[in-house]
Order: sequence, then C-alpha cells, then structure tokens
Amino acid sequence: MNIFMTDDKLIFAIPKGRILKELLPLLEACDIVPEDDFFDDKSRKLRFETNQPDLDIIRVRAFDVATMVAYGGAQLGVVGSDVLEEFNYDNLYAPLDLNIGHCRLSIAAPNEIADEALDNQSHIRIATKYPHLTARYFAERGIQAECVKLNGAMEIAPALGMVSHIVDLVSTGSTLKANNLREVSTLVDISSRLVVNRQAMKTRQVRMQGFINALQQSLANS
Repeated sequence: MNIFMTDDKLIFAIPKGRILKELLPLLEACDIVPEDDFFDDKSRKLRFETNQPDLDIIRVRAFDVATMVAYGGAQLGVVGSDVLEEFNYDNLYAPLDLNIGHCRLSIAAPNEIADEALDNQSHIRIATKYPHLTARYFAERGIQAECVKLNGAMEIAPALGMVSHIVDLVSTGSTLKANNLREVSTLVDISSRLVVNRQAMKTRQVRMQGFINALQQSLANS
C-alpha cells in the first residue's frame, strides 16, 4: 500500500485529449460520472470526485498515467500500449484492452528518401519520444539507432537537418503529409489498456476486481 496515501479512495488516472473522449461512454456504462468541473475546459483542477463515493479521477498527460499508477499515486489508469512498451514498469498489470485510442507507432521519412531500404543502413539518427522502444526495434534488425528525444514537433526535425527519420504516433497521416513526410514502416499497432497497480490489486482486490468486471461488461455490451 502507498504509505503516502491521504485517504482510502481509489484513484483512477486518465489521459487528456482524444482517449478521454473515447473513454467517457465506457465510464457512463459503468455508472461512473465525474463531477461537473471535470467537463469544464477552463478548470485548473486535476483531481475530481465522481458519483461513486470511493472513486476519484485524476486527469494527467498520457505519458504520466503509467508512472502515476506504477508508483501508487493512482491505483488504476488508462494507458496506450505504446507507453507500456516504452516504460515496461514491473508494478503494472494490464487486464483489459479497452479497444479505444487506436493508432500506430511508425517510422517516417521525407518523401525524397522514403523509398530507401532501412535494412541497408548500419546507423540511423531518429527523432522520437520513444527512445527505448525505437532503439530496441532497430537493434533487433542489426541497426544502431541514435535517438534524439523530442516530446513534440517531431515532423520538423528532418527538414532542419537534425535527423533522417522520425518515430511517432500516426492516426490519419495528415500531419506527416503536411510536412513532406511518408510512413516507411510500422513498429507496433496501439490501443489503450486498463492498467492497475499490482500491489493495490492484492490489498484492495474486491473493489479493484469489481471495477475491472464493470469495465469488461461495458466493453462486451458496446
């Protein structure tokens, strides 16, 4: 149990943005309704009560959800499978694929070099916010990847001469096209997963399993 916990409520960490919008119908099907402030874009609050007296929601950046749950700040969360592979926390258990947040993690290059075979290279410099996943992918193919870590604006890096390729999330591909880039290969297909803290699952099994079962039922009915 997290020794720093100030109450006995379960904390559910969810990411901002598109995944949040896709997640809300699943929560409603589980009879979980956040307080009104949760839907106020101008609200500065990060923690919100729900209609369930023993469950609060925190809204954080997608990359931070896994860390929050792994270190016991939250007991449950919604995390993209890309984040799980990048951080590989031992204290996380992912019991459910929520079938939302679908996209892919892809290699992209400027149009003028996109047809060049990557397998012919021994070294490549890539901009990405997934350095571990990217380096592992290329190491398995005998290519040394020098990863330049960027958290955003990845698509401009090749045009600035920083890198030859990027590895980033792709949904429609419109951002790549607007920046003269083209997908070369897909590293992994992504969806969002429910994750739980393993220690919390042992100490609060009944409530945690009840939450998991409710989400599983809402998925079956969707």
